[in-house]
Amino acid sequence: MDEKLNKIAKFNFWGDKIFDLGFLRSGYTNRIADFTGNRLIKVLVGQRRTGKSYILRQVAKNLIDSGVPSENTLFINKEFTDFDFLNDYKALDEFIKLYKSELKPAGRIYIFIDEIQNIEGWERVVNSYSQDYTENFEFFVSGSNSKMISTELASLLSGRYVTFDIFPFSFTEFLGITKSENSKTSYLEYMSTGGLPELFILPKPETRRNYVAAIKDTVLLRDIIQRQNIREPGLLEDIFVYLINNASNLISVSNVFNYFKSLGRKTSYDIISNYIGYLQDSFLVHRCERFDIRGKQTIAGNVKFYANDLAYKNYLYPGFGYGFGYMLENLVYLDLRRAGYEVYAGNIKNREVDFVAKKAENIIYVQCAYLLAEPETIIREYSALEAIDDNYEKYVVTLDDLVMPSNKGIKHVQAWNFAELL
Repeated sequence: MDEKLNKIAKFNFWGDKIFDLGFLRSGYTNRIADFTGNRLIKVLVGQRRTGKSYILRQVAKNLIDSGVPSENTLFINKEFTDFDFLNDYKALDEFIKLYKSELKPAGRIYIFIDEIQNIEGWERVVNSYSQDYTENFEFFVSGSNSKMISTELASLLSGRYVTFDIFPFSFTEFLGITKSENSKTSYLEYMSTGGLPELFILPKPETRRNYVAAIKDTVLLRDIIQRQNIREPGLLEDIFVYLINNASNLISVSNVFNYFKSLGRKTSYDIISNYIGYLQDSFLVHRCERFDIRGKQTIAGNVKFYANDLAYKNYLYPGFGYGFGYMLENLVYLDLRRAGYEVYAGNIKNREVDFVAKKAENIIYVQCAYLLAEPETIIREYSALEAIDDNYEKYVVTLDDLVMPSNKGIKHVQAWNFAELL
């Protein structure tokens, strides 16, 4: 076998190799399976170290178990130095041709490329092979930078790909990993840790803190500082801290700029705006636009940001006052995104609705509250939903021990049962 192929054979399923597939994330693999068997390029996007590589391996193994010869799968992971020779599209093209000539796969070939943004001009090869009707290729790729991936896809692969957003482990997956029962106690444990995959094999808080810090540092350095030639890495991290500590609050770029200006930091509105954009592109935080429910349009100005995982708050910045209600709201936002909804922060008649979530023609409205312990809390949380005069589903999600009866069509849901409802 050629030296290059021999070097990377250990990463592939060729022959009878057995790999650690990690926790089976069937929610993702089943969804991806629905789109296989065609020339659509399957694109997995999400923050670094959230399990994209494992999901790609699980998809490949499922194909092999369904009868695809292992030699008809090619796995490339640009995170590993063994693949450093694949630095641009020409090298990738030559390598695919080498693989074909050496292994001689017959029939459809499935190519998996992890962290594909590290191959310059990758979209040219993927587009060429996936649309070449003289051969039969199917591509599954992943990336950790939303802007690079979306720009390259839109420019050359328009309409010929499908995207899957990959998030850290959900509460349902947490129950499967920890073999816990679905309960308030388990949900509070999940809320106090997070969903970053390797958290669950690290027994001590200090090792978990170091693990979360290492992920944060890696994403900031490799996906932002090095790629964007950031001149003020300290400011970038401080903005990240600010967004994490203000998750679930309405803020604006002006708010952030004025905050750092008040501390005597020399910066500009444009720098702050760009740095926030980079944090979004790397999936460390998510931006949630405001939406006028009556006018059915987005509202310029203040927006909300949510952490991609509560582990950053829990292990790195726990000192800032941050109640259960805010953490619950962050988790509900992630649940909605995992379920495939476009999510907005709603506004109607000067009342705030935590979430307006849209999927195809369906809309749901969601309020989040720690507990419905006081009458004024019940009035506050329900009144905004009562002001909406359409017939879409409306929910109040809390951490209460008891479920309240439906009130004017508004359903009360315990947080640990919300994702199952979706």
